[in-house]
Amino acid sequence: MITSDAKRIGGVRHPAPRQALRSALRTPRLKVGPSRLSRYIQAVAFAGADYQLAWPRDVFRAEATYFLERLQTAQPDWSDRVAFMLEEAFAGPAPRDDFMAAATSGLLPGGQDAQELLLGDLIKRADSLAPASPPKPYWPDRHGARSPHLASTQSAQRRWVRLVGQFHTRGYLDNAFPGVCVDDHTSDRVDESEILEEHLGIPELWPLQQSLPWDNETWFGLIEVLHDLVARPRRRWWHPYAGCGWHYSEFAIEPARRLYRWKTNQLLDLCAVRLRLATEGEDTGRLVARTDEARGELLDRLLTNAGPAVSERISHAIALFRARDATIEDKRSAAIALAGILEERRPLLRERLFRKDEGALFQIANEFDIRHRSASQKSDYDPAFLDWIFWWYAGTVELTESLLAQRRSSDMQLHPP
Repeated sequence: MITSDAKRIGGVRHPAPRQALRSALRTPRLKVGPSRLSRYIQAVAFAGADYQLAWPRDVFRAEATYFLERLQTAQPDWSDRVAFMLEEAFAGPAPRDDFMAAATSGLLPGGQDAQELLLGDLIKRADSLAPASPPKPYWPDRHGARSPHLASTQSAQRRWVRLVGQFHTRGYLDNAFPGVCVDDHTSDRVDESEILEEHLGIPELWPLQQSLPWDNETWFGLIEVLHDLVARPRRRWWHPYAGCGWHYSEFAIEPARRLYRWKTNQLLDLCAVRLRLATEGEDTGRLVARTDEARGELLDRLLTNAGPAVSERISHAIALFRARDATIEDKRSAAIALAGILEERRPLLRERLFRKDEGALFQIANEFDIRHRSASQKSDYDPAFLDWIFWWYAGTVELTESLLAQRRSSDMQLHPP
């Protein structure tokens, strides 16, 4: 981004593009570009289907910021690369079209100053942009002509194959499965089935559509492997010769994985599959048992906000507990790990809680065959009891994180650096 107060253009000193463009728009006798750009910059709210986000807001904000921060060193195709990103990130073509139209409205050659302003404003408005939503119920659903039913496993698998096909069409698998250009007479084509077999030990899985249906173990394995293989191309170019098509490059792994997790989890939820791809922690990108939204958010907060002294233990405890094949021993180990953290923070709990409440936390762990495993402990309880203990301890660990944060804030106010 251009941050200097002024810039020399053609030997004449001009105001910085951002300030100049805004000044131009405030000056009635000076016209700048198409009226729709002027309306845009003058704070017309984006609403309706044209500006619905097809990506999670955090993914869009991160990718848009990536390009905005590289404007000063941008290569000639910077505008095309941003347009490609906008084409993916929104449900309709309007953001891409408006961005490309802005090139005719700038004060600098190429119009990138106006495009910079437009992209920066989109980033600022990201929280107010409506997400793309599924269509409203159609007539048969509204009038009971079609009875609701859960998708079968095969139906869910077919929907996931279509989702993978969308990623493949947009170049997200070209880093793992690079295509061969018609002009390249030396490179050998990658065998996708061999790559999948290397990961899963199962042959002939590609093309996915032709290897359907699968047992759950194979399907779940494919979901996790594809998570590790996707990468978002930030550059593309069209090769028309002999129908060669798009060529993709400059792959970014993290935004692709975040987008893949988001879309896959939406599909699993829609098909009532009681699993989801973990989005935080040491098991990120692996299928874990799905909980309700509130408890899922609790685990996400723990993984995000845990202090460095305990973050690895919390991450490991959560991974043990929510693994899709978690055993009773795994869940017991998870509860023990959290109990250990609370034991270290016992003085804090004693200080901030009633003494009986603080004692009850550890009485359960010590008397119910969880920590010390002695003969005097009670062990004939339902396994669901372990789930309750884990969630109680997880909530209490988050409470102690909040109390510690309050203490650090108070210390900073009393003893500023």
